[in-house]
Amino acid sequence: MSNPSSIHVQISVLPNNPGVYQFYDSDDKILYVGKAKNLKKRVSSYFNKKQEYGKTRVLVKKIASVKHIVVPTESDALLLENNLIKKLLPRYNVLLKDDKSYPWICIKNERFPRVFPTRKHVKDGSEYYGPYTSMKTVRTLLDLVRGVYPLRTCNYDLSSEKITSGKYKVCLEFHLGNCLGPCEGLQSETDYHRQIDDIREIIKGNFKSSLNYFKSQMKELASNMEFEKAQLVKDKIEILENYQAKSTVVNPKINNVDVFTIISDETHGYVNFLQLSHGSIIRSHTMEIKKKLEETDEELLELAIIEIRQRFNSRSKEIYLPFPVAVEENIKITLPKLGDKRRILELSERNARFFRQDRFKQIKITDPDRHTNRIMAQMKADLRLSKEPTHIECFDNSNIQGSNPVAACVVFKNGKPSKKDYRHFNIKTVEGPDDFASMEEVVFRRYKRLLNENEPLPQLIVIDGGKGQLSSSLKSLDILGLRGKIAIIGIAKRLEEIYFPEDPIPLYLDKKSETLKIIQQLRNEAHRFGITHHRNRRSKGAINSELENIEGIGKKTAEQLLKNFKSVKRIKEASIENLAQSVGMAKAKKIYKSFH
Repeated sequence: MSNPSSIHVQISVLPNNPGVYQFYDSDDKILYVGKAKNLKKRVSSYFNKKQEYGKTRVLVKKIASVKHIVVPTESDALLLENNLIKKLLPRYNVLLKDDKSYPWICIKNERFPRVFPTRKHVKDGSEYYGPYTSMKTVRTLLDLVRGVYPLRTCNYDLSSEKITSGKYKVCLEFHLGNCLGPCEGLQSETDYHRQIDDIREIIKGNFKSSLNYFKSQMKELASNMEFEKAQLVKDKIEILENYQAKSTVVNPKINNVDVFTIISDETHGYVNFLQLSHGSIIRSHTMEIKKKLEETDEELLELAIIEIRQRFNSRSKEIYLPFPVAVEENIKITLPKLGDKRRILELSERNARFFRQDRFKQIKITDPDRHTNRIMAQMKADLRLSKEPTHIECFDNSNIQGSNPVAACVVFKNGKPSKKDYRHFNIKTVEGPDDFASMEEVVFRRYKRLLNENEPLPQLIVIDGGKGQLSSSLKSLDILGLRGKIAIIGIAKRLEEIYFPEDPIPLYLDKKSETLKIIQQLRNEAHRFGITHHRNRRSKGAINSELENIEGIGKKTAEQLLKNFKSVKRIKEASIENLAQSVGMAKAKKIYKSFH
């Protein structure tokens, strides 16, 4: 537990400079690391106002001491905060989930450099490009490079002395045309390094230099009547152009740009990163971030930008963002509104959204509790509820021209049907097809009984219908004294409007919203359950009528026969003796005669 007087003293000496602050508990364990433009103002804000969110209130109660580091600029604070979070792993900071060993493309520091994929980053002077998010991307790129440029794959030490002494002989790769034989001095070091220069540009996404070189070479060979060699060069040009066409998604003038977007829900944020070079996406990556203190999208994106740019060693001087956030100095921020720039931002958002959907599918299978908690939190936010609706009940009326009016109540617990709690209601006090009065009756009967039996009440009631049915239901809640204790909404079928008590303007949820899908599932289940009961009642009524039409057979006799024989068909097939056992010989003869 924090000591207010001690904390007050520590805050009073904080400077008004940019920096990073660290909160520790009474056991001197790190709780939280944050950055600030003004250390004193930011840290004071935790203690000078009532915190809106529960998790932040818990954090503040645990703070026993505050430490800080002053830095020259806000950008430096951003970088330092990110590094400290990764090093100290504070309990209340967001979690960045993607601790993978990423693949790189290595251009080895050798006289005749090899180009190969690796997951190890060795500081030996070699060049590393990446990291890439999948080995498939790396292999595709290397297949392209090797299809255009013949490179050595052996690990020989190709020093000038060893080549001159004739230590090595060309291998099968030379005879297949995949290598030009530098081991025997058949390819010069200058020519080999010109290829490596072109390969560097291709890996960066710039094909212009290679295409220009091959086109001039093809023309020269064609002018010298070397058509077979010219055709081989033309094939290389087509390989490069096809790859470039597939990878170019926007204006080729968009060069050396990073794109960041974020999609979030109550518990997690999903940040997508695209890296562009000459109109081509050369890298795409999505990071999942777990919220700890109800962080805003701006706070999550700010942290992710620093982390991702460091991880992928990005040197881009321009960033496309959906909204402004603080980034490093000397970085240009663009907020695209139209054209190619806007389209690439939308593509990034789509990537983040798809990643989120995939995570949901995985979580639904591997972690059903987290899946349920997320949906409940989402419904609470979407429907403006004070509690998560772990227990929901939905009502629907069923009648055809006023005949056999019934109603159904279905129950969902933790977002799933609880069929043992479903209930049917035969309307007792309403004459004719009056949906409003019927709804008022069943809601009253349902919650009157739950109160009498001391059963738990739902957090949310869903009424199938618009403002009229909702108003009728509210009358019953008023009589029972439950108004304001249970949230209640109505859903109108036409445009799926959600109505709230005493609010004439309906809520329109996104058609793909999980909250709307749960409500629709409730409504459809209540409708199915009610229609089935209604159909059974009408069917039973028709059967009773068929038996009661027999002279001398009344309602009680018909019910007794159905109870014993289960169906009219069996009654028709029964002998007089069997019928007599249920209703006596006199009535048995009448029934038998009627059907035969």
